[in-house]
Amino acid sequence: MVKYFEKIYKGSKNEFHKLVRRNLKNDTKMFIVTANPETLMIAEEDYNFKKALLDNNTTIIADGIGVVKGAKMLSYNIEETIPGIELCSKLFEYCNELKKSIFLLGAKEEIVSKLVNIINSKYPNAIICGYENGYVENKQAVFNKIETLHPDVVLVALGIPQQELLIYNNLDKFDKGIFVGVGGSFDVLSGVKKRAPKLFRKFNLEWLYRIVKEPARFRRFFNSNIKYILKIRRIKNVKGKNNKI
Repeated sequence: MVKYFEKIYKGSKNEFHKLVRRNLKNDTKMFIVTANPETLMIAEEDYNFKKALLDNNTTIIADGIGVVKGAKMLSYNIEETIPGIELCSKLFEYCNELKKSIFLLGAKEEIVSKLVNIINSKYPNAIICGYENGYVENKQAVFNKIETLHPDVVLVALGIPQQELLIYNNLDKFDKGIFVGVGGSFDVLSGVKKRAPKLFRKFNLEWLYRIVKEPARFRRFFNSNIKYILKIRRIKNVKGKNNKI
């Protein structure tokens, strides 16, 4: 677990967005994992996912206050959260500004096609070079198609860890591109679901808003976050004992 915190991006959201824009402009390949406590707990149980997160070519950002607080408990200073949904919006802006191309993979057909229409309307200089819903059976075939299109941005909304593993297992085939696993972001960006109000975001309570709106999330959230907190505390206690020796 400690290795994740050593690797997570420590700068501000603004600095990270500037880094992404620079890499996009310069055709520098970048694989970004947006991590919350559930992400890290899944990686602890999934060797391939853990390998992907700890790879030198992977950039991890804190997409959840639990990651920031867990880091603080272990004496790592992560400046702030960098929400994946805001990163998506920035990527649309940058693609519009720099006339770069985007491929979207994930969500239901009506959601991803609606998002495509929104991007075409709001960001007319951004190029949608292709898209596919997340229910297509052969997702590897989709990535084979993506490889031939040479997009500048690839957003994959298939859920953790499927989206990250699909990207990671194909990353070497690409010479450029910003690759991000974005979970349920397409639902919000398409307008099908609402993001938490600003008050919830201000106090880092987006997780609470999502649970209130979708009570079915509670069990998954509770299990992953309780295990995460207990694991962080155990690591902290061990570090404390070692420091006394």
